[in-house]
Amino acid sequence: MVTGELKSKIDSLWEIFWTGGLTNPLDVIEQMTYLMFIRDLDDADNLHAKEAAMLGLPYQSVFAKEVQIGERTIDGSQLKWSVFHDFPAAKMYSTMQEWVFPFIKNLHGNKESAYSKYMSDAIFKIPTPLMLDKIVTAMDAIYEQMSQLKEADTRGDVYEYLLSKLATAGVNGQFRTPRHIIKMMVDMMEPKADDIICDPACGTSGFLVAASEYLKDNCKQEVFFNRQNKEHYMNHMFHGYDMDRTMLRIGAMNMMTHGVENPFIEYRDSLSDQNPDKEKYSLILANPPFKGSLDYDIVSADLLKVCKTKKTELLFLALFLRMLKVGGRCACIVPDGVLFGSSKAHKAIREEIVENNRLEAVISMPSGVFKPYAGVSTAILIFTKTGHGGTEKVWFYDMKADGKSLDDKRTPVAENDIPDIVARFHHLEGEEERQRTEQSFFVTKQEIADNDYDLSINKYKQVEYVPVEYPPTSEIIADLRQLEKEIGAAMDELEKMLNEQ
Repeated sequence: MVTGELKSKIDSLWEIFWTGGLTNPLDVIEQMTYLMFIRDLDDADNLHAKEAAMLGLPYQSVFAKEVQIGERTIDGSQLKWSVFHDFPAAKMYSTMQEWVFPFIKNLHGNKESAYSKYMSDAIFKIPTPLMLDKIVTAMDAIYEQMSQLKEADTRGDVYEYLLSKLATAGVNGQFRTPRHIIKMMVDMMEPKADDIICDPACGTSGFLVAASEYLKDNCKQEVFFNRQNKEHYMNHMFHGYDMDRTMLRIGAMNMMTHGVENPFIEYRDSLSDQNPDKEKYSLILANPPFKGSLDYDIVSADLLKVCKTKKTELLFLALFLRMLKVGGRCACIVPDGVLFGSSKAHKAIREEIVENNRLEAVISMPSGVFKPYAGVSTAILIFTKTGHGGTEKVWFYDMKADGKSLDDKRTPVAENDIPDIVARFHHLEGEEERQRTEQSFFVTKQEIADNDYDLSINKYKQVEYVPVEYPPTSEIIADLRQLEKEIGAAMDELEKMLNEQ
């Protein structure tokens, strides 16, 4: 959590962008991302050079003595943040615009570098030398403050704080699933060291980051002290796709600031034939787009075979089933309409999950969870791909509170069902005897099938009606008469006081 002086410095940096004319929060974070890439490249190069010197190994700096940029050959050292940040504002600006950005964009011809991969179509948008000078000075102060803090993941926290500003920026908030909801889903799924994890609509990579943090916190020995597992974690475990290049860049940076060196994050329309993935992933975590409507001709044909629809929320469920390995698990957020929609496509995808795979849980969330930028009611579906059924009973939970008020302000409150949801999900044997009047309970597959595969909790939850006893009518009327007398007496007293004046 970013607090105190560091938070103040980040807010000041944001203010520099804002007052300088960059008011779109996505543009601000994108430009900060570029500058963090450039600064980190210098730091990483210095670190590798020191390590090589200590081990007596040769090391070729990326800032070699001479660097070819276009038709010009320049001294590579001028491209280092630690060198150009001392230049006068005008020279720093021209160096950044004419040399540093082209250098970063073409850092590796084969595009293997994670840095160059996400910088390949970067555009330098900072409008004036003075503004760049202020930004570079402010970023140096932030890095200095971060180096003084000994917490393990200050960099990640800083980036999360920047991303949180998207949630307060109106329409751009659609890119962010609330962090505590993401964490709850990851805690329920308990990622393993050998998982291959995917989010086919990754945005800022919130789910992938949370999964990486879970492994760091709970499987440190297994992941980081095993060469094969660590290599898998750094290079092959995390996969994310999106159709917004800005979000891809921000998502990739988010992963890197949380310690994943080479996440596989790329531009892809997951629902089209651009996405060939079949039976590839062991865990999918996602909050796919709602309310989208696509033309049939751009949707992959094998998804339409499962449910012929233009609705993105249904097509993504079909996609998850296709992308998962047999035995692979999925936790995804869906709008409530998916649970009870009566169209042929709605029923088809629910039947596919219940009859041909294993649906494990449906967690119904209150409509305020995605406020202030959306008031839609949602649920979390958890299922395992089997290809041959396996659903015997489904666990339902009626979430009523998530630790924040359910209005637009979303201020912290004491009521929070999330710890209870995670605890009950991991001890489902204790749920067997629960009644339908309680907050969670099981429903058999047969009952779900008999109800057209309706998965809305209200279909199965029983409401306890507690009789309320009222006093006799004569007693109520007597009370009203007495109140009327008291009001009359008070009015007389008031009128008397006014007449005496």
